[in-house]
Amino acid sequence: MKDIYIKNRKASFDFELLDTFTAGIQLLGTEIKSIRHGRASLNEAYCLFLGDELFVRSMHVDEYEFGSDNNHDPKRDKKLLLQRQELGRLHKKVTEKGLTIVPLALFINDKGLAKLKIALGQGKKTHDKRDSIRDKDSKRDLARLKKTFG
Repeated sequence: MKDIYIKNRKASFDFELLDTFTAGIQLLGTEIKSIRHGRASLNEAYCLFLGDELFVRSMHVDEYEFGSDNNHDPKRDKKLLLQRQELGRLHKKVTEKGLTIVPLALFINDKGLAKLKIALGQGKKTHDKRDSIRDKDSKRDLARLKKTFG
């Protein structure tokens, strides 16, 4: 069985990541089968509180190709499973400081369970994004020089 690790590539570019958590996801049978085939996307996904529970919204999980008419909705909200203390701490920080909970990666752990790596993030300003691009370019150039002359 191949390793499944689906990343949200734009998360670290758009947000300054402060604290990370690993959460379980409440999935339907056809959703986990589709994820095991690597057919999911976190590009537009975000997390929000509905009442006391944390959900991930706009995480796209393709319909399972061998599913019957009982297949799942590809964009349905999925409940995240965290301990009560972690949920309380996240809810407090999101409401007080205006921070955002960003999904970083979706993976299958050693026990075969789907997990979502989430982070508490603060949105970057445009000049911060330019600094990130400049740093990334300089690191790439240094690596290229080391490879050439090194």
